[in-house]
Amino acid sequence: MGLAKDIKQRAIELGFDLVGITDASPIDARHVKRLADWLKAGSAGQMKYMHRNFEKRINPAKLLENAQSVIVVGLNYKPPKRPAAEQTGRIANYAQYEDYHLFIKKLLRQLTNFISSIAGAGFEFKICVDSAPLAERALAERAGLGFIGKNHTLINPTLGPQILLGEIITTLKLPTDKPISCHSEPFALLKDKFREESLKSANQTLRFAQGDSFGCSNCDKCITACPTGALRPDGRFDANKCISYLTIEHKGQIPPELAGKVGNRLFGCDECVLACPYQKDAPVCKNRQFKFYKDRNSISLRDVLNLSDDDFGKMFSDSPIKRSGLEHLKRNARICLANIAPHPVYQ
Repeated sequence: MGLAKDIKQRAIELGFDLVGITDASPIDARHVKRLADWLKAGSAGQMKYMHRNFEKRINPAKLLENAQSVIVVGLNYKPPKRPAAEQTGRIANYAQYEDYHLFIKKLLRQLTNFISSIAGAGFEFKICVDSAPLAERALAERAGLGFIGKNHTLINPTLGPQILLGEIITTLKLPTDKPISCHSEPFALLKDKFREESLKSANQTLRFAQGDSFGCSNCDKCITACPTGALRPDGRFDANKCISYLTIEHKGQIPPELAGKVGNRLFGCDECVLACPYQKDAPVCKNRQFKFYKDRNSISLRDVLNLSDDDFGKMFSDSPIKRSGLEHLKRNARICLANIAPHPVYQ
């Protein structure tokens, strides 16, 4: 336990809010079935990469030979509240920071160096941050970082659903943590809040296609809040209708029946996490190393339409926003302007 404790302590010192350890075995069968059914139903939209490397996605040991353990970390990204100016496009909360892929990878490299210094040579590590084919939410749940909610995000009882994940797969064998349950300490500490009412029926778990969402119990605020119905009452999620998917991953024109529901969301959507009662009293991000752009909660839509390729590259060089590409960001801006003040020039 000494080594695992030292690893966790170092992870917290580096700025992570959560850290847990699980083994490198395949993810739970219910998560495997949920993923397979989701792909078969065509709910991944144009994300063809989700269909590739299925066996690797469900089994971390396929990503690193002789893997024994997976260290899972979580970083709270809840930003402070700021008013948005008029005629601007809203930016998803996580994209108001520097590119989290690069930031978390940098910290995980420091963590692997620390582990090597105390565990000795001969161990291998593979760092994953939302890029390798890996079912990271299922692993985070198994490592005790939280539970997968009805909004399909990982929810921590204290930090809420605005959490970025990263993993270290390693050949080093470490003691594992237990998944949280309705009897876990985090829930016991939240007796006077919404969670108490929600958890009264926690032992009578609501069952969905994706499995149990004990921490959500009878709450369906995220499902109700979803502007397009991407979150279904039966627990299924259709990316084809998700505004985050449509404004970031979807290529080509956004269907008119969905474009009108995009509102002024220029990049991504936070409705399902903002509706979650667990995020209401959650603390804001405390990691001062994680660069936060105060003026990036919203961006002038007309400025976006006037951006050149060079301007776009410079403006978003260290931002997740660069993933959409300038062409699609301009597409989104035209939709937002049409929704704010309908005019033929923006159609």
